[in-house]
Amino acid sequence: MRALKIAATGMSAQQMRVETISNNLSNMSTTGYNARRAEFADLHYQQFARAGSVNAANGAGLPTGVQLGLGVRPAAISVQLAQGSLSATGGDLDIAIDGMGYLEISLPSGAAADTRDGGLKRTGEGLIVTSEGFPVVPEITIPDDAQSISINREGEVFAYFNDAAGGQLLGQFTLTDFSNSKGLEALGGNLFAETEASGPPIVGTPGTDGLGGVRQGYLEDSSVDAVREITELIEAQRGYEMNAKVISAADQMMGATTQVR
Repeated sequence: MRALKIAATGMSAQQMRVETISNNLSNMSTTGYNARRAEFADLHYQQFARAGSVNAANGAGLPTGVQLGLGVRPAAISVQLAQGSLSATGGDLDIAIDGMGYLEISLPSGAAADTRDGGLKRTGEGLIVTSEGFPVVPEITIPDDAQSISINREGEVFAYFNDAAGGQLLGQFTLTDFSNSKGLEALGGNLFAETEASGPPIVGTPGTDGLGGVRQGYLEDSSVDAVREITELIEAQRGYEMNAKVISAADQMMGATTQVR
């Protein structure tokens, strides 16, 4: 009975939806996290009679035909690109991107990655790195005797010293953007890698060419809407239960068939 397999695909789809929602809720407090959404598509259809085929009884074409769907399949788990609210932290090395763009990170393998997590740190040598210890590109080093630093909207980093009135320019952060940011591959640790679907990175100065500006002393909150996620969780649970009832009903129908005497 096809209903068993069809309902099984429905249960599998709703399970994947629940897992996606679970991941969103678990990252409610992750800096710069964007919610994911599971998307599905119907499977192939079995054609018993094609629309427009000739009816043998009167020679007329069938207006609709007979097609039986065979279930559902995962189509994508897409990122819902939306900027989270900016929370003030007061940290000198906490920066938020107010708009489009990513910070470029250099991985130990030499490959590049991108992130919107601006919770930066300073190594013992003064190098600005991420919380995982990956240096930001371009590399910027803060001198040991710097008393404070300032980062303006264009990403320029200034250091201030006791024996100098003005600030010394140490470097400037750049931002990257992509033609299709939804095509980026999530690496974990708030990092993304470019793919053929995302296109190559477009590097620019913060605040220009559509890129967002840099806000020092702020971090971007997760964009997860807890109320919406709970609502979708309940909906997915009900969908799973209904598909399970279809399997139960199909099993009872098969049982009734075997008991016919």
